[in-house]
Amino acid sequence: MNSYDVPIPNGFPLDPALAIQDRRRVPAARYTSRELFDLEAERLWSRVWQMACRLEEIPRVGDFVEYEILGKSILVVRVATDPESSDPAERTAPGAGPRPGPIKAFHNACRHRGMQLDHDRGHRPQGFTCPFHGWCWELDGTNKHVFAPNLFDQEQLDPDDLRLRECRVETWGGSAFINFDDTAPPLRASLEPFATYHDAHKVEKMRAESWHSTVLPVNWKLACEAFMEGYHAEQTHPQLLARAASEGYGAGTNTAGFTDPSDVVESSLYFMKVLSEGMGGGMIHERDIRVAESLRGIALPDDPMEAIIAWNTRLNEEITQQSRAAGIDIPDLNDLVANGHISSVNFGFPNFFLLPVYGNAACYRVRPIGPEETLFEIWSTTLMPEDADPPRLDGPTFWAHDDPSWPDVVRQDLENLPRQQAGLRSPGFDSMRLSPEVEGLISNFHRAIDGYLADRPRDDLLSAIQKVSGGIDAPIATIEFD
Repeated sequence: MNSYDVPIPNGFPLDPALAIQDRRRVPAARYTSRELFDLEAERLWSRVWQMACRLEEIPRVGDFVEYEILGKSILVVRVATDPESSDPAERTAPGAGPRPGPIKAFHNACRHRGMQLDHDRGHRPQGFTCPFHGWCWELDGTNKHVFAPNLFDQEQLDPDDLRLRECRVETWGGSAFINFDDTAPPLRASLEPFATYHDAHKVEKMRAESWHSTVLPVNWKLACEAFMEGYHAEQTHPQLLARAASEGYGAGTNTAGFTDPSDVVESSLYFMKVLSEGMGGGMIHERDIRVAESLRGIALPDDPMEAIIAWNTRLNEEITQQSRAAGIDIPDLNDLVANGHISSVNFGFPNFFLLPVYGNAACYRVRPIGPEETLFEIWSTTLMPEDADPPRLDGPTFWAHDDPSWPDVVRQDLENLPRQQAGLRSPGFDSMRLSPEVEGLISNFHRAIDGYLADRPRDDLLSAIQKVSGGIDAPIATIEFD
């Protein structure tokens, strides 16, 4: 037994060949097995926090979004402020209707005969009406109308029993998260240290400028793993690699080939433009590029490394100052760097990514459809002035996974995935082999999943996922049930 061997978690109910037994190896069958996929639906997705919608999707009282996952449907709705919780004069504005209040989530099933009450998204300020028999519910889940109640025995019309069944919902980072498990740890604890890291970036104030989705012919775990390490960048995203300005410009901290401080500036501008275009503006905003261009010609030290530090410090300072002058509540970017906020790709277990740079962040959400079919979504978000009117996004723009419209960086990642899924089905491939240094997050991710599949105690699971959520390129970690 070597130091990377791990025992199969007690209670793992499937073929042991499907479990992680070497931290550096992931059996190929984990990405194709219907048996494993069904157990994930039963024991993982029924117990984890899942990002259901962004809060700007439901700004008004009565706005709702349907969240679907593996045959389950939840209505996430904005309700009115509790009339007992504030001064009456503050609860409404002239002509504005009720003041928006908290978020509620309901299982999407009429209490009469199970008909789904609504679908997709919409505005229901008067509550929900069943399209089958017309029974009605207030936004807080209270039943307000039963058609012909004289036809029913009185005990079947108990008000508490007629209430819509609530699903647990909590908010963080400008989004609403749901959990089907009433005994799961709170959202905040389940997202640490991911949550605290992004609080410093003020992601709760970021607003979406675009939203796209696609269906990938791959397992959901494979889709997540595509973004868990930067090791693939050299081959998959060569345009992002550091190169000297004399070679066509590039990015990063590689000082080889820099012969003049201006090389540092041009290299940085090249990278910013390529990443901005390649991510559809999701990580580098066009306003950040304008700020950088305005700094061309500033004096920098002759030493390449010192020039890089001086340039980044000055750029951060200028983006911070100009953003604040425009009414944007951006954190001090140099303070973020000083406090270790340098990871631009971060994972929140089990299926959520944030990619923060300057005052922006791309957001990814991955949802399973079948053993080899996945819904993938990407938002481009940014900090805006407090009085800005963000664009209304009534659902994502759908592009096929091989549509050339995808920005280059995203397109390159999406192109890899179907070919990788096909390779995993090859009889000549039995397991992935992972670097324990830079691909450890993939190993940690799978072992945390195995803890759910083995129905480990709640505290063990919380400890495990807190070692999974965070920056990518992480080493293999020891978790409670190793």
